[in-house]
Amino acid sequence: MNILGISAFYHDSAAALIVDGKIISAAQEERFSRKKHDHRFPKNAIQFCLEEANISIADIDFVAFYDKPFLKFERILETYLTYAPKGIKSFIKAMPIWIKEKLWLKEVIGSELNYNGKILFPEHHQSHAASAFYPSPFEDAAFITFDGVGEWTTTSIGVGENNKIKILADIKFPHSLGLLYSAFTYYTGFKVNSGEYKIMGLAPYGEPKYVDLILNELMDLKEDGSFKLNMKYFNFAAGLTMTNSKFDKLFGGKPRKPESDLTQREMDLARSVQDVTELVMLRTAEHVKKITGKKNLCLAGGVALNCVGNGKILQEKIFDNIWIQPAAGDAGGALGAALFIWHQYLANQRKVNGKSDSQQGSYLGQKFEKEEIKEFLNSKSINYKEYREEEIPTVIAKLLNEEKVIGWFNGRAEFGPRALGNRSIIGDARSQKMQSIMNLKIKFRESFRPFAPSVLEEKVSDYFEIDVASPYMLLVADVKRNRQKRMSETEKKLFGIEKLNIKRSDIPAITHVDYSARIQTVSKETNPLYHATISKFDELYGSAVIVNTSFNVRGEPIVNRPEEAYTCFMRTDMDYLLLGNLLLDKNDMKKLDKDIDWKKEFELD
Repeated sequence: MNILGISAFYHDSAAALIVDGKIISAAQEERFSRKKHDHRFPKNAIQFCLEEANISIADIDFVAFYDKPFLKFERILETYLTYAPKGIKSFIKAMPIWIKEKLWLKEVIGSELNYNGKILFPEHHQSHAASAFYPSPFEDAAFITFDGVGEWTTTSIGVGENNKIKILADIKFPHSLGLLYSAFTYYTGFKVNSGEYKIMGLAPYGEPKYVDLILNELMDLKEDGSFKLNMKYFNFAAGLTMTNSKFDKLFGGKPRKPESDLTQREMDLARSVQDVTELVMLRTAEHVKKITGKKNLCLAGGVALNCVGNGKILQEKIFDNIWIQPAAGDAGGALGAALFIWHQYLANQRKVNGKSDSQQGSYLGQKFEKEEIKEFLNSKSINYKEYREEEIPTVIAKLLNEEKVIGWFNGRAEFGPRALGNRSIIGDARSQKMQSIMNLKIKFRESFRPFAPSVLEEKVSDYFEIDVASPYMLLVADVKRNRQKRMSETEKKLFGIEKLNIKRSDIPAITHVDYSARIQTVSKETNPLYHATISKFDELYGSAVIVNTSFNVRGEPIVNRPEEAYTCFMRTDMDYLLLGNLLLDKNDMKKLDKDIDWKKEFELD
């Protein structure tokens, strides 16, 4: 039986295919369209999923869409009526797309796919919960879903047992932890639904000076983690912005203009909302543990990408085990919707082993064979050197030791926002200059942004204060104390970005200013070549940790095809590019013609 899951029309559209309950493929539309956070109908992602399984749309038994459009429309109408006439501009802007398209999703899906079969619509947070529980390695677990908003629900808690999930309680719009975080994202000058992770990265540079103000004025937080927002400070319910003039007055000024200089105020705001978010997440987790008694916890929804908050739940040992959906945001809703139909609607049983999940390392995207890559390189007369697979670990390890920056393109693309060693840019974590090189010369992004480590799963506890696997880069933990370099009295007096260039450990390129790191553990089972390369680096040079950042530049999706990897390689100061088993040396490349139309040159869509 073939079930196609779809998420679309808000942000991060995606498609996923399961066959007889097994996850076959999943991908975001942005990887094909090259439009970051693409919200449009995921026709390219769907086509990929079908081709990966060698089937056509006629072979699909069910299509599952990740939320209920009529219920969402009800929420939008009721919200506008509540705030009328205040939200008339937002109302006028929103209605045409609803009347033309979103209300008729069954017809839209049928028309786009030329599909006459059954189309089902789980609720948004059912899709999130399904994406969290069903791929997890647990027979039974509690779950929490946090996001901006689905139809009405913004947070849900519940249990998954065998093949069923049950939502026990929820928080409804406009009271939303995700929207609170997005309000501060907007206020500090970053893009909503895109820049939230920048707030998380900026937070350690600040002080929590606004925490009491947030808890006293913006939200009424209860001991069980439930809360209400004071809507007099927010504009998202009926307006076109997240915050209003009362919010400006409360925090001492207008929102920061995008791309303007960051000040200590933005850092303190980021730290404060991050601390409040962690407090809500911890209280919610404690409450869920109390009412369910479960040993295991599963997380999904956009807020579950807050790996610092996830790390705090793990650190507090509220649950024995935690599993987080790697595509925790709306993209993962496509996978959750399909799994919900298979298990909950069709009552098919799950098979779990208690150890490994069924997400397959989240390597569920497009793959390119060696001959396809060669054909591209040869057609453009691009120089390369071919290696046997067993030679690659030694070759790459030596280049890393020389502080070279390498684009690593291998195997199936990752599903979710994190590069996990198949579409990555890698470097030596021991290099103090690696963070600034990668930020400014490779990624073209803000200097304060931290980089994540890839570490051998079996050696994670040698480097970090964590004793569990973190395969999806969704847990933060501190660097081991014996590896940390303590600050001098002079260094302790530094503020904000002044803290950036202090060497904090023997792996400084991935050690954030608060001594933390967002960890990816690498398994021999799910990514043997990446594991072998880090193992060789450890064998030769004594480090089982390297820098891993996503293979893209600021503002663009992670590369998907060899053409995009090569273009990114040529546009930046990367030294080498590994495409499968073919290695490109920047010194052997033709000089980049600044006037060349790369989009036309490589016929990128």
